[in-house]
Amino acid sequence: MRNWLLSLAVFVAGAACAAPPERVVSLGGSVTEIIYDLGQGHRLVANDASSLYPPEATRLPRVGYYRSVPLEGILSMAPDLVLASDNAGPVNILERLSGLGVPVRSVSDAPSLDSLYLRIGQIAEALQASDKGHELIDAIRSEVAQAQTIETTPRRALVLLDRTGSLMGAGQDTAANAVLGLAGLENVLEQQVGYKPISAEGLAALAPDMIILSSASAEANGGLELVRRKAGISATPAAGQGRVIAMDDLLILGIGPRVAQAIQQLKNAAR
Repeated sequence: MRNWLLSLAVFVAGAACAAPPERVVSLGGSVTEIIYDLGQGHRLVANDASSLYPPEATRLPRVGYYRSVPLEGILSMAPDLVLASDNAGPVNILERLSGLGVPVRSVSDAPSLDSLYLRIGQIAEALQASDKGHELIDAIRSEVAQAQTIETTPRRALVLLDRTGSLMGAGQDTAANAVLGLAGLENVLEQQVGYKPISAEGLAALAPDMIILSSASAEANGGLELVRRKAGISATPAAGQGRVIAMDDLLILGIGPRVAQAIQQLKNAAR
């Protein structure tokens, strides 16, 4: 009898461990978007300020910004899993969460398609939705292949971001640079690494014939009309030819499930 009860206890414990998480906190916009695309949005109890899509994500509680999350904010949501971009932090906060018994799973978030596919697989596995993960990866591969067949004109492009009150240009090792490459565009800052401030004189000297701002950056600068008239930008071929555009932040600043849409928008704008 005792052995039977012990076996039952082990079985129940194993089943509990195998149960998918029910209270998930996501850290990173593409992490959140992937969870919804996998049909697992009902498991989310909170996300971070970069989770701007889909609209349902913006109605959940926020626990700060994924690169600087507060310990208390996450703990207050009583999660049974934290799914975090491997760019999330601070690292010591994530380590403290683990130390307090909160499972934390970091997922790949490098600026490449391979990283996106790996990220989807990791998230799907953590949510016990691997079959849906394979389906999503296959769908994105097909959409990207289709988007890349769109005929366009090669352009020298520049991606600008404003998070500090001044414009920053995107160089190598950024998702913006990778998205430009996928769309067949040349990054005028390809010799630069990461994001760096750019002056009006620097903008004019680069002479890009296409400028892309994140939507939030365009709004922070008073809208595209004002951006086009800014010193430096107004002197570029991009402004003269009407190729100063704004794109959804998650499309141009990350490589997520809608990457094919980003490629298509850039190719169409470059014509």
